[in-house]
Amino acid sequence: MLMKKQCIFKKAFLAMAIALIAVFPVTHEGTYSSVAASGETTPVASIDSTTLDQKLQAILKDPKLQGGITGVSVRKADTGESIYSHFGDIRLRPASNMKLLTGSTAMDILGPDYRFSTEVLTDGQVKGNMLQGNLYLKGKGDPTLMKKDLDQFAKELKAKGINKINGNLIADDSWYDDVRYSQDLNWSDEHNYVGAQVSALTLSPNEDYDAGTVIVEVNPGNKAGDLPKVTLTPQTDSVVIVNNATTVAKGEAKSISIAREHGTNRIIIKGKMPLEGTVSRSWSAVWDPSMLALDVFNKSLEAEGIQFVGNGGMKTGVTPSGATVLTSKKSMPLSELFIPFMKLSNNGHAETLVKEMGKVQRGEGSWDAGLAVMKEKLKQFGVNTDTVVLRDGSGMSHKNLVSADELSKLLYNIQGKSWFPAFEASLPIAGNPERMVGGTLRNRMGDGLTAGNVKAKTGSITGVSTLSGYVTAKDGTELIFSIMINNYITGPVAPIEDAIARALAESEF
Repeated sequence: MLMKKQCIFKKAFLAMAIALIAVFPVTHEGTYSSVAASGETTPVASIDSTTLDQKLQAILKDPKLQGGITGVSVRKADTGESIYSHFGDIRLRPASNMKLLTGSTAMDILGPDYRFSTEVLTDGQVKGNMLQGNLYLKGKGDPTLMKKDLDQFAKELKAKGINKINGNLIADDSWYDDVRYSQDLNWSDEHNYVGAQVSALTLSPNEDYDAGTVIVEVNPGNKAGDLPKVTLTPQTDSVVIVNNATTVAKGEAKSISIAREHGTNRIIIKGKMPLEGTVSRSWSAVWDPSMLALDVFNKSLEAEGIQFVGNGGMKTGVTPSGATVLTSKKSMPLSELFIPFMKLSNNGHAETLVKEMGKVQRGEGSWDAGLAVMKEKLKQFGVNTDTVVLRDGSGMSHKNLVSADELSKLLYNIQGKSWFPAFEASLPIAGNPERMVGGTLRNRMGDGLTAGNVKAKTGSITGVSTLSGYVTAKDGTELIFSIMINNYITGPVAPIEDAIARALAESEF
């Protein structure tokens, strides 16, 4: 009896194996996956006759994915119907695809017309050309504040007849809590612009709006043996440059490192800079963004001839409730800020939005409050929040978890929102070389049916690569997709994502 059952089982298994081989031909799988991963070979057999399922399964056979987990979800954009799912219900780390969750909830809660603000206030009075009292620079989260704005503040104070200040210059960053790093940020990332501190009072060095950073540039000295020349943007005394580098002879190899010392504002420069060598440039996160902004503002005041008298100095504090606003500045609307935020995948913007949502909805500018608000909103968007883990807004945390199916569901459900056109416009566009259009996809999928067609958010942290967004198939069918590759060791795996997106763009339904 047992042998009979075994025989029946073997026959059934053999029949199933034959059926599977018929549905998923080995030649197509192996050939197509090698194209997807390397782009170096041409398929031996045509894949034109295979189904979308077969094409995607073939791509997912790429050896680089072995031992990892890849979640893929594809839906029709008009109905939300799931037309393909591969481990789509498995929770995975989203990397910067987390910004799709943060961005959509921020658009809905704050609105596309929302603006951040910065104020200059006093607790004293202007008497003649003297301000008798403290001057407060109060930040309310604006990540787009720049030196030129502080220069304008100084000009406006001068226009009010203020030439002297008998008081202190005080940085007020109390709009948010005093927790500057998200809970899972690696300490080794703290000196890098991607891990800059989040403060309600912060400053950006240029129009990329990497708040809380300075641009450090290293050029050769005048002759071999000299210290290389170092410049800061914006110029500030709030950081200390320790120049341990050396200018070497023309033609020698360049080996410059620029890194802020852990837990300090000392930026250490090491290595060799050859004569006539190209500039070495780094965006270095500062230890205290509020004091950076205050120091640059102090220099703006000095440039306008406004002097502090008495024992006034620079410090942090909280603006009194009855203080008078002397001047202020509002940021660009959120719809415009989303361009550098999403196109360039700006981590600081994401974390600022989390805290701002907490401040607006719960009166608390913290990650705890903001993430709780996000979770409530995502549930309203139809996301099964019981399957989602939110640890930050940027995706830097390796503890964030969401499935490809839930991401594609989110992208489907938000399409009817009034703010959706602004949200969609902020997504990187494949193959478009313009930095603020193509964004992180400007050097990817620049030919064929994917160019200008794939609009999607990229994501990348160690062992994780993701791509989720929208694409129109060859026959005009609009599709939503989410690709989440986790735990890979050998890369790059972005070509695999591109191959999947290309298969969708070339499909006909």
